[in-house]
Order: sequence, then C-alpha cells, then structure tokens
Amino acid sequence: MKAVILAGGFGTRINEESQFKPKPMIEIGGMPILWHILKNFSHYGIDEFIICAGYKQHFIKEWFANYFLHTSDITFDFSNNNEMFVHNRHAEPWKVTVVDTGLNTMTGGRIKRIQNYVGNEDFIMTYGDAVGDINVEELVKFHLNHGKIGTVSVYNFGQNKGVLEIGKDGLVNAFREKSDLDGDLINIGYMVFKPQIFDYIEGDSVVFEQIPLNRLVTEHQLVSRIHHGYWQCMDTLREKQKLEQLWESGNAPWRIWNK
Repeated sequence: MKAVILAGGFGTRINEESQFKPKPMIEIGGMPILWHILKNFSHYGIDEFIICAGYKQHFIKEWFANYFLHTSDITFDFSNNNEMFVHNRHAEPWKVTVVDTGLNTMTGGRIKRIQNYVGNEDFIMTYGDAVGDINVEELVKFHLNHGKIGTVSVYNFGQNKGVLEIGKDGLVNAFREKSDLDGDLINIGYMVFKPQIFDYIEGDSVVFEQIPLNRLVTEHQLVSRIHHGYWQCMDTLREKQKLEQLWESGNAPWRIWNK
C-alpha cells in the first residue's frame, strides 16, 4: 500500500519558518517533520510514498535528492580532483515520488492530481504537518474489515481546564475536572481510501474535507477510528517548540521506530 502525504500548502500560521521553506520541511530534531511521518509509516512496512507538493516544492525534491548528504559524514577532497567520499551511508528502503500539484490547488485537487501514481488500489493518506503514534497496521486492518470507501482517524483533544456544568437558569450545577468525554472529535488525517474516492473529486478547486467527505457521509461510505494515543499538529511556532522539546528529551511519543 502506498502512502500519500499532503505537503503543498502555504503554512501561513507558522509564517516565521514557512516563509523560507514548505511547512513539512520545518525541522524537529534536525530532520523535517515530513521525515518523521515517513519513518512512522516505514515502521509498519509502508515504504512507497507520494508527496503532494506545491508551495516551494523544489525544497522537498532537493532534500530527497541529497538525502545521503543530510544523514552521512562526508569528506570533500579538493586536492584530489574535487572528490567526495561518503562515510557510513544511511539509506531508507523508500520509494518517494514528489509531485508538483500546483501552487493554489486545494486539498481535493492535489489528491486528484496524483491518481495515476496511486493506481487502482487502496491507499493511506495524511497531512504533512502532524505526528503521532498511530498504529498504521491496525488502521489498515480496520479499513479493510469495514469495507467502506473511506476510513478516517479521529482524535479527542478534550479540555485542559476545569469544566462547569450549568443549568438552563444559569445556576452552576457542578464544577469538575476535565475528562476524555469533554471536547470534540477531530479529523487528524491518517485516512485510508479505496480508489473510488477519486470519482468524488472534480478538479483543483475542490476542498477534500468538504464535498468529497460529506458525500461519503451521505452515502454511508465513511467510517471513523478513534486514536487513543498521541497526536500533535504543528500549526504554530509554539507547537513546533513543544515537539522539539519532546524530541530533545528522548521521550517523543511518535518515535515508535526505535521502540
């Protein structure tokens, strides 16, 4: 099964860094968050990736083209015909296709543009700006067992404050600590689809999370799987710093490939 990564947006909410590079190339622990996402998939045996690029897409292509430069020790010998020696070459078992899906294309349009690279098979898809300890193997099994066109992973952020229960008359009936029952379930990516999903997307202007997913809901073709572990997006500089601190602590919950 191939994994599709949406990595073409402008990332305006973290403009401090995205003005220089695509959001998925912003680094956590010295490596792009995109690398962290691919490492998680690879841990579960998914090693073929299709990157839906757009904004500053050449950064992504050049980074993969020079992957060994980023992960190995290099000797540049200018005294001997400018030779280069690679020490301790680190390689991943990956096949990565980076597709320029357009600068202003919406999420649905980006997915439609990579149809030929996916082929006539189920695929898993996620966003290039979030990490988590999602069990991809169990997610795919869940999708196949339910037989629907789409499966979406959902997550409950809950509340981080005390909760007041207030009656219709405005009187406070109770004050209690937060619980997992508080908060809304949100779409965190890590979606699995049958190839029929491409028939639900008409063109570049389609926002995938609107018309296509709503059609699946109407047709009872979308099932959800609740993720109870760790998940965190990187929308702001504060969230990036939070992820960086977790990585530097040696306790990053999404680093499942070393467990």
